[in-house]
Amino acid sequence: MRASSSGRQWKHRRQGFTVVELLVVLTVMAVLATMAMPLARIAVQREREQELKVALREIRAAIDAYQVVRAAGNGGAPEGVSLCPPSLIALTQLMPDPRPSSGGQMIRFLRRVPRDPFAAPQLPAEQTWGLRSYLSEAAKPLPGADVYDVYSLSKQQALDGTWLKDW
Repeated sequence: MRASSSGRQWKHRRQGFTVVELLVVLTVMAVLATMAMPLARIAVQREREQELKVALREIRAAIDAYQVVRAAGNGGAPEGVSLCPPSLIALTQLMPDPRPSSGGQMIRFLRRVPRDPFAAPQLPAEQTWGLRSYLSEAAKPLPGADVYDVYSLSKQQALDGTWLKDW
């Protein structure tokens, strides 16, 4: 009789987990989560850097296309005259294509101004960028009457050690 009753007790006790087993499992999970956090931060940083590269390429290509179209419409670029857009918003607005071959079509260079992924989310997209005018130096970019180039206003370093504002 005793053997069967102790067998029942044994089965009854093994149906759940002990507190020690739960603590071991929770400790292992906490260690794994702690190790995964830096990797997740790096993945998010890498994704934002990729978004920044794409946005910079898109805006710079639009500025270049704007200059080409304006130069073609003016018969070339007059000496000392900027053919750059007056603002980033100007790249999103419809304008008549001044090239003779266009047939008077309307064109735009961007559907919308891309956001700097490192900027504050409450700012409008066009205010998330630093602007460099045609007359300012590359080493000391300053805004002016036109937009010759854009750069990130972020003070962060990229994963490769360069400053995001220098991209």
